[in-house]
Amino acid sequence: MNYAICNETFEGWEHARICGQIAELGYTGLEIAPFTLASRITDVSAARRAELRRDAQAAGVSILGLHWLLKDTEGFYLTSPEVEVQRRTGEYFAALAIAAADLGGTILVLGSPLQRNLLKGVTTSQANDYAALTLSHCLSTLEKMGVSLCLEPLGRVETDYMNTAAEAVALIDQLDHPNLRLHLDVKAMADEAIATPDIIRANAIHTAHFHANDPNRRGPGFGDTDFKPIIQALRDTNYRGWISVEVFDYSPDPETIARESLRYLRECE
Repeated sequence: MNYAICNETFEGWEHARICGQIAELGYTGLEIAPFTLASRITDVSAARRAELRRDAQAAGVSILGLHWLLKDTEGFYLTSPEVEVQRRTGEYFAALAIAAADLGGTILVLGSPLQRNLLKGVTTSQANDYAALTLSHCLSTLEKMGVSLCLEPLGRVETDYMNTAAEAVALIDQLDHPNLRLHLDVKAMADEAIATPDIIRANAIHTAHFHANDPNRRGPGFGDTDFKPIIQALRDTNYRGWISVEVFDYSPDPETIARESLRYLRECE
């Protein structure tokens, strides 16, 4: 299995220090949240992107891509009925794809619940059509850059749009593009009626990325979720992507989270 961790876990740390620390612990991948670099990814210069990539490579770490794409941004929305917002948002996803490729990555994870909630008067069916129009503005760039945009189902406590893997796959099928894929998150899958290993098996053909965490918002092994059947399901379906640790509770400290999460995942493996 290929293990990575999200950089916002190490709040306030310099990028090179994060890369060195996670490499020492045994991770080979780093997933970056754009808001940790700048307000918008377009504010990160080509020179800075090259520096970030070099620092990771020097530590023996790959930057796999970007997630939490729209956090702390303004003017972007996945399910807006406004044509201009659709265009602007889709073009920003294209800019994120270029940045991911500049950093050496191939993955974008589209979660960002606050920028996809159903707007007043918009039905789920309409939201699907609006999201499809938004995403249509970045598909050619995704293909050109060799980057996959992975739709992330999220639990009902976080958003009222795209709560299940089946709903995400429906949008993927609607657009029918090879660079539009599925992302699965353990915390989010826990909100579904279907058992997590069964969701993994049912959607293996679409899945390109995976987040390991517990419904308590902490790392794997820091809660009650048994990851052994989860890891087994990934093995059974020949998953070859990254397993990336993503937490929302940063206690007790970044090093402990990173070390113990990886230790537990390897134990389950």
